[in-house]
Amino acid sequence: MSDTGLTLLLSILLIAAAVIPYLARVRRRERDARRRLEELTITGRQAATSMHPHIDALACIGCGSCVGACPEGDVLGLINGKATLVHGAKCIGHGLCAEACPVGAISLVMAPPGRSANLPVISQDYETTIPNLFIAGELGGIGLIKNAVLQGRHAVETIAARRGPRDGALDVVIVGAGPAGLAAGLTAMKEGLRYCILEQDELGGTVLQYPRRKLVLTSPVELPIWGRLKFTEISKEDLLGVWQRIVQETGLTVRTKEKMLDIRRSETGFRVVSSRAEYVARHVVLALGRRGTPRKLEVPGETLPKVMYRLLDAEGYKNLNLLVVGGGDSAVEAAIALGLQKSNRVTLSYRQKEFGRVKQRNLDHLAEQVRKKKVQLALGTTVREILPDAVILSTGNGSHRLPNDYCFISIGGETPFNQLQSLGIAFHRQTLDDQAAAA
Repeated sequence: MSDTGLTLLLSILLIAAAVIPYLARVRRRERDARRRLEELTITGRQAATSMHPHIDALACIGCGSCVGACPEGDVLGLINGKATLVHGAKCIGHGLCAEACPVGAISLVMAPPGRSANLPVISQDYETTIPNLFIAGELGGIGLIKNAVLQGRHAVETIAARRGPRDGALDVVIVGAGPAGLAAGLTAMKEGLRYCILEQDELGGTVLQYPRRKLVLTSPVELPIWGRLKFTEISKEDLLGVWQRIVQETGLTVRTKEKMLDIRRSETGFRVVSSRAEYVARHVVLALGRRGTPRKLEVPGETLPKVMYRLLDAEGYKNLNLLVVGGGDSAVEAAIALGLQKSNRVTLSYRQKEFGRVKQRNLDHLAEQVRKKKVQLALGTTVREILPDAVILSTGNGSHRLPNDYCFISIGGETPFNQLQSLGIAFHRQTLDDQAAAA
């Protein structure tokens, strides 16, 4: 063989040694993405519920930079050489995928109506259509902690610029003690405003509803008085510890276990009625979560950290004893998603003897999971007590003790949207038909 032929052969071998493993990795990742999309489609979690990336398939070049940029893991995947939304329900609107795309093929959009995407109309200062009533954080459409902090801070800075005379009214009542509410309160302290923070639960707001293993991803952000939060990845427990330390060391006053019941217009501004008192304020900042108040079982042990009211990422739970409580689509979908994970022992408890309000598609998938012994049904049962390592179920014949690592309560709740509408706050109301017409 001539030197030229030998050189050509070596070149081909070197190229093949680099290209073949690369193509194998690409094919494997595409298979994984397809499998994940099929699995999530079964449970309905492939669809987005808030802000998420929209991919222009004609512009996408399939480079995968968006997939690698997403801090949530498997929100996007490459299928047929194009970026594809795989786990839409997991997306919280970081927007890093759009920044990473070299051809601008990704834009952030809101989910369609019917997927919790109705949003209040707010100004660039986060003021609603009711003057001096502001919305900050997740309720405005973006759940990212950094954005929530910035919005809460900006809203109160706007209020500080409008401060009124020193009379008996508070400058601002802040409803919610999550990231947006705490940032708003710290800004009020810094500006010397008379403020009050109401929290219907405990310190932390929506963060309390995150799964215990969930890592809360954010980016560095400045908090008034306290200083810079430098972490980019932190667990729920550690984040709550940070909030508690901030409150203790700054002296911020948060009235926990005090639920806002009503807001009424008054000559001064607003009259805020809570479960404990009534407050007169010139301004109000609503720093509420979009998910509202989950309905609780009100049984012993429900405050244990293993109890959650929403399943965000089933893949984080494997080789575990799990209980899902509820008889609606969300409960059935959670049980199916958990049952699909490796070596889980999933029980679905429902107080009725049969499901009466579940989509047929979900019932079919559930029946398949039960047949494969991935999910066990406990119909006609109620939770009597939740223990650190078990759950006591009441049955028609007494009680039954189940080994348990985590408990998911999915029995509905009270969303904030009806209350906001009753206040007269305008919402974006684009319907699916409007979107189709616009397209």
